[in-house]
Amino acid sequence: MYKNILVPLDGSELAECVLPHVAAFTADCQVSTIVFAQVIEPAPLYFRRGYATVEVDYTKIQENTARIEVLMKSSAEEYLKQVINRFKPNGARLIAQVMVGKPADQLVEYAGANQIDLILIATHGRSGLSRWVRGSIADRILRAAHVPVLMVRAPGAIGGLKQKEGTND
Repeated sequence: MYKNILVPLDGSELAECVLPHVAAFTADCQVSTIVFAQVIEPAPLYFRRGYATVEVDYTKIQENTARIEVLMKSSAEEYLKQVINRFKPNGARLIAQVMVGKPADQLVEYAGANQIDLILIATHGRSGLSRWVRGSIADRILRAAHVPVLMVRAPGAIGGLKQKEGTND
């Protein structure tokens, strides 16, 4: 049923709580391809203009920005390779995919262009002001994707609120 699965990760332990669910789908659904993806946002162009008239070397700024982006991509690729090395594919082909842009937009676009059948993503359990300020990438994907999205709540998150250790409320 689900042959091609997209698994967005952001490098956090919370995002990796989805991995056991990916393993279950791999075992039960005869998945052929699992794409582990990380989206990095473009490095911003930083410069500060002083009060004095100063000539700004925009070429240097662009070079430094490009260098930062290369480092971020390299770090993301290394992270995804480590995830793949820990994962038991059970016959599925594993792919590491690094994209640059707005995470939700890039992931939805990738899913549409690459015949993804299912997106498996962890939610960070944010609600209220925190969700409004930071936004919810998982929610944006859920609303924009044209394929099923399975959202896995991060451990310890109940109804958007973190459960206190040792309570069963």
